[in-house]
Amino acid sequence: MSGVALNPAKFIREVRSEVKKVTWPTRRETLINTGLVFAMGAIAAIFFFIADQIIGIGVRALFGVGL
Repeated sequence: MSGVALNPAKFIREVRSEVKKVTWPTRRETLINTGLVFAMGAIAAIFFFIADQIIGIGVRALFGVGL
């Protein structure tokens, strides 16, 4: 364990200095990204719903069930 610091105060100081270097997103950026995530989720849900319906129709036609 060479080079490992066991000083908790030094660790806290280093963590604080690293947190100061982080570029935090603005409120606007966070809202835009959240909206995009919800929109992409909705688009994916619609796509997979339509794909499932098409595959279901194909399977029912192939096996002659439920027509």
